Amino acid sequence: MSPVIAEFIGTMILILLGNGVVANVVLNKTKGNNSGWIVITTGWALAVYAGVVIAGPYSGAHLNPAVTIGLAIGGKFAWSQVFPFIVAQLLGAMAGALLVWLMYYNHFTATSDSRSKAASFYTYPEIKNSFTNSLSEFLGTFVLILCVFYITNGELGSEKTPIGLGSVGAIPIAFIVWSIGLSLGGVTGYAINPARDFGPRIIYNLLPFKDKNKADWKYFWVPVVGPLLGAIAAAGLYLVLN
Repeated sequence: MSPVIAEFIGTMILILLGNGVVANVVLNKTKGNNSGWIVITTGWALAVYAGVVIAGPYSGAHLNPAVTIGLAIGGKFAWSQVFPFIVAQLLGAMAGALLVWLMYYNHFTATSDSRSKAASFYTYPEIKNSFTNSLSEFLGTFVLILCVFYITNGELGSEKTPIGLGSVGAIPIAFIVWSIGLSLGGVTGYAINPARDFGPRIIYNLLPFKDKNKADWKYFWVPVVGPLLGAIAAAGLYLVLN
C-alpha cells in the first residue's frame, strides 16, 4: 500500500470510530446514549489505536496535518510529501464522517437537537473565547506532537522503522490522546487535528440535515490554526532540546 493511500484509509478509520463514538453517545435512541465523556475519550483513544495499526507500516500513521507538519519542521519528514499527506488525511476524514452519517442515519433523524448532530461531526466550545479556545487546541496538540517525537525518536514516517509496525507501537499514542481528552479536552472537544475537524465540518455542511445549524464557520479556524501552532512549537522545542 502506498503511504498516501495508507494515510487516507487510516484517517478514515480514525474518524469512523472517533466520530462514531460521539454519535453513539449524543444521538437519540442509540445503545450508548448519554454514556458520557469517559466513553467518548476512550473511544477516541481506541480510534487512534486502530488508525495507527492500519497505516503505521506504510506511512508511519500521521493521520493528522499537525503531525505531518511538525515532523517536517523537525527535519524528520520530506517537505515534498507534506501536501499529498494532508490531502489524503482531509479526504479520509471526509469519508469517515460520511460513513458515520450513513450508519447513524436513523438516529440523526430521531434527534432534533442541532448541537448533538453537529457534535457528531466537528468540535465546538461550550464557552466561546478565541484566546482560551485556541490555547486549548494549541496545548493539546503541543503535548501530542512532543510525545510523538519522543515516543518515535523522531523516526515516524522516515526511512527508518516507523511506529505502528504492530499493535504494540500504537499503544503509547492512543494513551497520549486519551490523556489529552481527559485532561485538556473539556474546553473545545480537543480536535488537536485540523483534518479531523475541517473534513467532517465540510461533510456536515453538505448533508441534507433537518434542524441544521450553519457549521459555525466563524469558529472553524480555531481547530485548524491552534493545532498547527502547537505542532510548530513542539517541533521547535524538540529541535532545541536535541
